[in-house]
Amino acid sequence: MFFSIIIPLYNRPQEIKELLETLTRQTYTQFEVLIIEDGSVNDAKAVVETFANCLDISYYVKPNEGQGFARNYGFARAKGDYFIVFDSDCLIPEGYLDIVKNYLYTNHLDAYGGPDGATTSFTPIQRAISYSMTSPFTTGGIRGNKKGLGQFHPRSFNMGISRQVWEKTGGFIITRLGEDIEFSIRIHKMGFKIGLIPDALVYHKRRTDFIQFFKQLHFFGRARINIYRFFPGELKMVHFFPALFTLFLIITLLLNIINSPLKLLGNIIVLVIILLIFFHSLIINRSLKIAFLSIIAAFIQLTAYGLGFMEDLWKRVIIKTS
Repeated sequence: MFFSIIIPLYNRPQEIKELLETLTRQTYTQFEVLIIEDGSVNDAKAVVETFANCLDISYYVKPNEGQGFARNYGFARAKGDYFIVFDSDCLIPEGYLDIVKNYLYTNHLDAYGGPDGATTSFTPIQRAISYSMTSPFTTGGIRGNKKGLGQFHPRSFNMGISRQVWEKTGGFIITRLGEDIEFSIRIHKMGFKIGLIPDALVYHKRRTDFIQFFKQLHFFGRARINIYRFFPGELKMVHFFPALFTLFLIITLLLNIINSPLKLLGNIIVLVIILLIFFHSLIINRSLKIAFLSIIAAFIQLTAYGLGFMEDLWKRVIIKTS
C-alpha cells in the first residue's frame, strides 16, 4: 500500500518543519508527502527543500482558498492508493503508517480517522488545551472515541481516504467552517465505510495561547451551524450543550450580581464542574499547573463554541441572513 500524505499550509514554516521531521522516522516508508502552500506570505519553501533527500516530497504553491480546497489540490496530484491528511501542527509517531497499513489490510475502511493527544514536551497550555479537547466533561470527549455518540466523523487533523472516495466524492465542497465534517457525512451517505483506527494517534500541538484557542473554538461553533445548512438532520442535542452551558454561566453571573438566593445553586454547580475537571486532569496529567490550566481551557472551549454556535444559529437559522 502506497500512501500520499497531504498537508495544507498557511504561514506555518516552523510547524511543517517539526511535522516533516517526524515523518522521516516512520517505520513504514512507502509514502509520499505533498505540501500545499495556500497563498502564504511567510512560505515554507526553504524548509521543505531541506527534506528533499530524506523524503519523497513535493511542494506546491497556489492562491489562498482555504484548507479544504488546498487538500483537493493535493488529492488531484497524489499518486497513492490511500490519501492521508494532517494538520500542520501535528506530530506523527514513528509507527503511525504501520498501524494504519496493518489495520486497513485486516479491516477494510474507505475512510478513517484517528485520535489526537499531547506529549510531555508540549507546553502546559498546549497540554491543558489537549485535555480540554479530549475530556469527557467537554464536547471534546466525543472526538476520536469509539464510544462517541452517533456516526464517527473523521476530522482533518488526522484523516485518511481511499483514492476511490476522492474520485467519487470530488473531495471537499466547502473550504472552511466545518469542511471536514461535511465531507465525512457525505462519504457516509455515498455508502462508503468509515471507521476509527484507535491506535492511529497523532500528537496535536493546537494553538499556543488561550486567545487563539478562543478564536478557534468560536469558529468551530459557527461551523456546526454551517454543516446544518447542508445536513439539517445532523444537528443533535449534544451540539447544543456548549450553548446551554454558556447561557447557564451568564444566568449564574446575573444572579450573583443581583444577589438572588438562587445564586447558591448556580455557584455550587459551577464549583462541582471545576472540581471534576481539575481532579480528572490531575489524574491524567499528574501536574497541578496543567490541572488549573485545564479548568481555564475547558471553560474557554465551551463558552467560545457556545457563543459561535448561538451567533450563527441566530443569523443563519432563526432570522436566515446569508
